[in-house]
Amino acid sequence: MLQTVSVVLLPNVAPFELGVACEVFGIDRSDTGGPVFDFRVCAQEPGPVSTKGGAFGLSVEHDLSATLDADLVVVPAYGADPARVPDPVLDALCAAHARGAWILSICSGAFALGEAGLLDDRACTTHWMHAAELASRFPAARVDPSVLYVDDDRVLTSAGTAAGIDASLYLVRRELGAAAAATIARRMVVPPHRDGGQAQYVDTPLPCDADTLAPLLAWVVEHLDEEHSVPTLAARALMSERTFARRFRAETGTTPAAWLTRQRLARAQELLERTDVGIDEVAQRAGFGTSAVLRHHFARSLGTSPQSYRRTFAGPVRGEDVA
Repeated sequence: MLQTVSVVLLPNVAPFELGVACEVFGIDRSDTGGPVFDFRVCAQEPGPVSTKGGAFGLSVEHDLSATLDADLVVVPAYGADPARVPDPVLDALCAAHARGAWILSICSGAFALGEAGLLDDRACTTHWMHAAELASRFPAARVDPSVLYVDDDRVLTSAGTAAGIDASLYLVRRELGAAAAATIARRMVVPPHRDGGQAQYVDTPLPCDADTLAPLLAWVVEHLDEEHSVPTLAARALMSERTFARRFRAETGTTPAAWLTRQRLARAQELLERTDVGIDEVAQRAGFGTSAVLRHHFARSLGTSPQSYRRTFAGPVRGEDVA
């Protein structure tokens, strides 16, 4: 159970990434049904800690003993060219993981995990600007620069800035359920998960900036269980097929088929998380038609099955509250 969270600050800590950990784990949201964590910020020694850019400093109250009983230890980014991490910090990270705690790095915080040996023979990620250096400094690590986050045996690494939010909410979902993660996300005004599950790819952004096609996309999302094709969608948008395809890619960054598949996956995930309807009905209501097609897309895009996804992420059943 995820109850106690300790954030370890290193010199030149990045304020945004530290803020992510504070926002997700450090705020009491019990008034809206959210979880409450025993949240601590610590450093090798209590006292001042510099921040990235040097605009201001921080005063830390706790030392590394704050990690001794933590269920989660977070290491935020600490600069574009991370310096050598002190041995006491590395020892604290290894000890926490050895006794069963989660270790989460945000952005360049992954370098501290690498120095601790926690990335050896594990899949991991960091900000794409640092991925090559991470792979060079820690050749035993399997660095994937294309994902937003990676979970490998309680070592959770995330890419830059907002990807730390994705990883943090993923961990809340895994440990406390979808409802807890959704409550936090709603208060933060962010999606509870982007593209769902563990397969979070930065090269397939969600289509949130559509302009001309926004009404059409909204309509399609409300009719995912129907058949759609480029000719029918172009006709509905009052465009030629060629113009429609060009405009669609310009506004969503992907093709109509890929976009539609992702929306259907998102709908299936909602149904699996928030209802107890059977897999066949999930497939039909999401627009995949059959459970075999649904399983194919889950395996290909999320690396899991609908049944496994439901076991991992299902929250309290809320009946027919998903369109």
